[in-house]
Amino acid sequence: MAKATETLIEALRNTSRNIEKSSLYQWGHMGACNCGFLAQEVTKLTKAEIHRMALQSYGDWSEHLNDYCLVSGLPFDNLISKLIDFGFDSDDLKHLEKLSDPKIVSVLPPDERNLCFNQKQDVIKYLNAWVRLLEDEFLSSISIRVPEPTEKLMEV
Repeated sequence: MAKATETLIEALRNTSRNIEKSSLYQWGHMGACNCGFLAQEVTKLTKAEIHRMALQSYGDWSEHLNDYCLVSGLPFDNLISKLIDFGFDSDDLKHLEKLSDPKIVSVLPPDERNLCFNQKQDVIKYLNAWVRLLEDEFLSSISIRVPEPTEKLMEV
C-alpha cells in the first residue's frame, strides 16, 4: 500500500472532493473514472488527455496496470510511472479502480462495505476511508519529544 505522506493524503482528499463536485464522473471513461480522477489530480492532465493516452493501447485501467512496463515508452505507461513515482503502487491503483482493497474496505462500517466500483458515492466513500487509514498511519509515525521537567526551556 502507498506510504502515508502528507502529499499523498492530500491528493486522495482532493480526488474525493473533485469527484464529489463533478458532474463528469464516468467509470467507463479512462480520464473520468476512479483512477482517472486520481491521475488528473497527480499529473494535472485533463480527462481528455488521459483518455487519449489510454486509447493508444488496449484495455481499461486494470489491463494497463497488468501490462505496465516502466521502459516501454508508451504514453499511458509513462502516466502510470508518474502515479507510482508519486507514491502509489500498481496494486493501489488496481484496487482503486474496483474499490477492492480489503484493508481500506475494513475501515468502513460493516453495513457500508458492499461497494459498487462504478458508483460515484461509493468511490468517494472508499477514497475517504483510504484517507482515514493513511492519516492514522501517518500520525502514528510522528513522535514529539517532550522536554524533561528538569530541562531548562529556552527563554524568549
